[in-house]
Amino acid sequence: MSENTPKETQTPEQEVVENEVQQPEAAEQVAPKTQKGSFLKKDKKDKEKIAELEKKIEELEGKAAKDKDDYIRLMAEFDNYRRRTSQEKLEIVSMASTETIKGMLPVLDDCERAMQVLKDSDDSDAAKEGTELIYNKLMSYLKSKGLAVIEAKGQPFDTDLHEAVAQFPVPEEDMKGKVFDVVQTGYTLNGKVIRFAKVVVGI
Repeated sequence: MSENTPKETQTPEQEVVENEVQQPEAAEQVAPKTQKGSFLKKDKKDKEKIAELEKKIEELEGKAAKDKDDYIRLMAEFDNYRRRTSQEKLEIVSMASTETIKGMLPVLDDCERAMQVLKDSDDSDAAKEGTELIYNKLMSYLKSKGLAVIEAKGQPFDTDLHEAVAQFPVPEEDMKGKVFDVVQTGYTLNGKVIRFAKVVVGI
């Protein structure tokens, strides 16, 4: 057969085979582009999810910090309330005790007067001893509760402890400005004056 003989016409079956041979090359060229696009989309979605989760974590951390701060404040307020109510209870008890003891001071005054009268009288020793015994028992009980006598006679006049009801001229120079006599005994309760000593001051 000569070289100039024209090619035989291809049958439809041959054309199909050639197309099938060429198609994989086209598929190889398209596939990488498709995969790259899908990876980019996936990467973008992952970043968005991470950003969203980070935002939620930040919000939760902020809420936890606020809740902790509120809890600490609440505990501090409760502790202050507990201490304040405890102090108020102590003050109420102390006030009730003070009023009770103050109400008994006139009884002590009467006992002191009775002992002074019995001392200067000719009554029996039994009456003197009985009155003195009652006074001592009452005074011992009140002292156990914090009551103390304000020492006044011969002491320098002190406005924090004494109440001057009169002044009396004294010949002794060292007695001037001092308590010459006690009209009514003064008392303190746990270091606090509950009744001033009424005194006569030497001038």
